[in-house]
Amino acid sequence: MSAISANKAELLAIANAVASEKMIDKSIVIEAMEEAIQKSARNRYGAENDIRAKLDPLTGDLTLWRVVEVVEEVEDYFKQVDLKQGDKLQPGAKVGDFIVDPLPPVDLGRIDAQSAKQVIFQKVRDAERERQFEEFKDRQGEVITGVIKSVEFGHVIVNLGRAEGVIRRDQQIPREAARTGERVRALITKVERNNRGPQIFLSRAHPDFMKKLFAQEVPEIYDNIIEIKAAARDPGSRAKIGVISRDSSIDPVGACVGMKGSRVQAVVQELQGEKIDIIPWSEDTATFVVNALQPATVSRVVLDEDDGRIEVVVPDDQLSLAIGRRGQNVRLASQLTGHQIDIMTEEEASEKRSKEFAERSKMFEEELDVDETLSQLLVAEGFAELEEVAYVEIAELASIEGFDDELAEELQSRALEALERQEAGHREVRRGLGVEDALAEIPHLSEAMLVTLGKAGIKTLDDLADLATDELIAKKREAPRRRNNTDGPPTRRPQRETDKGGVLGEYGLSEEQGNEIIMAARAHWFEDEPTEEAAHADSTQ
Repeated sequence: MSAISANKAELLAIANAVASEKMIDKSIVIEAMEEAIQKSARNRYGAENDIRAKLDPLTGDLTLWRVVEVVEEVEDYFKQVDLKQGDKLQPGAKVGDFIVDPLPPVDLGRIDAQSAKQVIFQKVRDAERERQFEEFKDRQGEVITGVIKSVEFGHVIVNLGRAEGVIRRDQQIPREAARTGERVRALITKVERNNRGPQIFLSRAHPDFMKKLFAQEVPEIYDNIIEIKAAARDPGSRAKIGVISRDSSIDPVGACVGMKGSRVQAVVQELQGEKIDIIPWSEDTATFVVNALQPATVSRVVLDEDDGRIEVVVPDDQLSLAIGRRGQNVRLASQLTGHQIDIMTEEEASEKRSKEFAERSKMFEEELDVDETLSQLLVAEGFAELEEVAYVEIAELASIEGFDDELAEELQSRALEALERQEAGHREVRRGLGVEDALAEIPHLSEAMLVTLGKAGIKTLDDLADLATDELIAKKREAPRRRNNTDGPPTRRPQRETDKGGVLGEYGLSEEQGNEIIMAARAHWFEDEPTEEAAHADSTQ
């Protein structure tokens, strides 16, 4: 009797033990053993043979055979038999049939046993990694507790029980000491397949980690009575969350703070003393911005919805508080509200308004050929551009105190003439840049836009057609205002490559208009292509 058949009970015991220890299906271990036995048998009988093995998971009995094809004339003695031999192996076999040729059990020698062991271990390892991936792949966004296994190059390796996760250096709370053997909580941010097993990325710096901690401490959040609508963090230093209650009888801020601050303190303690501002969320952007800048007092808010910017005016004595240390307060408020916030004092706001008033008055005075009083009156009534004067209803212009229909018509006529002069000037510059006249026929493109295109090197229909819509119209994200100290004027950080917008981003074109421009530029690509009807007519002639 062979070694395999003699140890069949031991094989089953091994299979059961491995399956239990690695928490994988027993059938996977049995399959690995069968592959190992097949490999050993090929070494014994010849690798050219198509050898199969079957291990009974209940009795441990092993069946070994090779698969051969019945042919009229044998060419491959390892995989083929003639009709006579085939009939002996399986009575009634016909040419073309694949039949079974039983083999005697093999005796696993020392080398074969080692090889079989490697096959089994590899199969089991693969199955264990797949099980780990399946277990964690749907747990993204979940807070998990583990034990710190080691710290490698600043990255913390965490033992999660049946798998390992990593908290990268940029996802840790600054100045937090990670000690081997300590328990740690973190958010699962991403799970990826990897040759060495699933890669589980963890974070303690992500805003969602703070949200999940609040959900654990505040029953109203867990029960969806209170919702955290927005969160922003400067890990280890300060954070802001915007909360709203679906039950008018429950104060969302008070519920998150808890009795004597017990709830928020539990979160603060987990986040290594990170100060948390809990702010009532509001659908009204201006109100939410005012709340987000707490504890600073805000005088007024000016929204620029087109550019997604907000100007906030604060009293002089509130400026440093509104900006915060190293711009932290305004930066977190910007992240929380999703708008770029510019902080200025009453004096700065007044200077800005005066400058804008003077510039607009001067422009109307020169372009419309009117005196200073009339131009200032237009600006005071809210007119900022020539287009507004040129295309507003006559009645609206005439309704200004001191104006009549005749003056309104004259002003509108002069505004139209000024726009035509500007357009002619831009046309001359555009042609000087070498921009094709064909581009002027495309809808939504003014001569000023064509000059901008020309300066960007876009001078032909093909140049324009090669652009994507975003490359054409995306707005530039302007750098946020910051202060190095509260005494100096506001400065801006250097423009990054990622802040650059589309070529025509400054003109406020919509996505629909951008698509129309690109499609119109590409229209000539299809003019020379024959239609289906024309192609069919040509083929029938």
